[in-house]
This record gives sequence, structure tokens and C-alpha cells, in this order.
Amino acid sequence: MFTGIVTDIGTIAELEQQGDLRARIKTSYDTAGIDIGASIASDGVCLTVIALGDDWYDVQISAETVSKTNLDSWVVGKRVNLERALKVGDELGGHIVSGHVDGVAEVVNIADEGDSTRVTLRAPAALAKFIAPKGSVALNGTSLTVNDVEGADFGINFIPHTKEVTTWGDVKLGDAVNLEIDTLARYVARLHEAG
Repeated sequence: MFTGIVTDIGTIAELEQQGDLRARIKTSYDTAGIDIGASIASDGVCLTVIALGDDWYDVQISAETVSKTNLDSWVVGKRVNLERALKVGDELGGHIVSGHVDGVAEVVNIADEGDSTRVTLRAPAALAKFIAPKGSVALNGTSLTVNDVEGADFGINFIPHTKEVTTWGDVKLGDAVNLEIDTLARYVARLHEAG
């Protein structure tokens, strides 16, 4: 489990297709404190550490994960949001995030509003019903509050701090973004369907 509070920005150092996709991610984390088998959310995708170096870790990514996320757009040099798994007793500063991406949203508009930036994203139609104004979503692993919703489009405001400590300062029109809907919204919708 994660909180959606990004704690490092990593860089894709190597990519290799070996049956599954293997990625090396450079990090400022103290890798001496990371175990093989640990989970690290990388752009919101829970990935398992399979090898470690002084300032990097390797993950193996299945074709299923690549097909359901934006990881097919990873290239060497790309910056990615990182978060270590939540430990009992850690502060829950964002919201409960599993690292299981539900789909990919598209950035359809970017507009500066004061010092903040309003980004409008388009969710896949099947996921739009789970997104509500003032609700939570995780986008590329970042816990965020939804400002407004219109159909499948929803708006998020990024304050300067968030743009500095995540990759959201790099956002561009047309970007594919990993979307994880709020766990509570998923269960409420399921209970409603069950009657």
C-alpha cells in the first residue's frame, strides 16, 4: 500500500525486453535500506525490486502491466514519480493507494491559474463514474484532489510545490497518465450495483 505522496523522482537508466520488460531506475533512495522483493510505486505502478545497486534498482514488468499502464511510453532518461511502500505507523498524508492502475487518462488541457496550473484529463469512459468533485485520485502515483468533473473530463490544480517535487512540472498536452481511482469510490459503486 502507498499514500500517493511522492518521495523521490527517479530516472529510467536502462530498458531491456527479456520476455518481460526490465527497467533500471536511478534513485536518491538509500538502496542499502531496500530489500529484493520490496514494492516501489513507479509512476503509480506497484513494481517489485529484483536487483539493486548503489543508486539504482531494477524491476521486471509483465506484458499485462505494460498493456494497462503508460509504461509503454517509458524511454531512457524519462523522470518518474517514486514512492516506497507504506510502513505501519507512517503518516498517511495522501489517501490509500494500491499501486494497481485502473486505466490511462489523457491530458486534454493545461492552463495557468495564478501560480498554480489547472490540468484537465479525460478518463476512460468505464472509469469516469468513479471520479467525483473533491474526491481523490492517484495520477502517476500522486495523490490529488479532483476540482471539477464534466462527463469523462476532470480537472486538477497543481500548486508550485507539487510541480517541483513530482514530475507534474513536465506535463504536456496529450500525455498518457496512469489513473488509479479511489478505493472507497470503487466499493461504494459496487455496493450500489449490488442493490
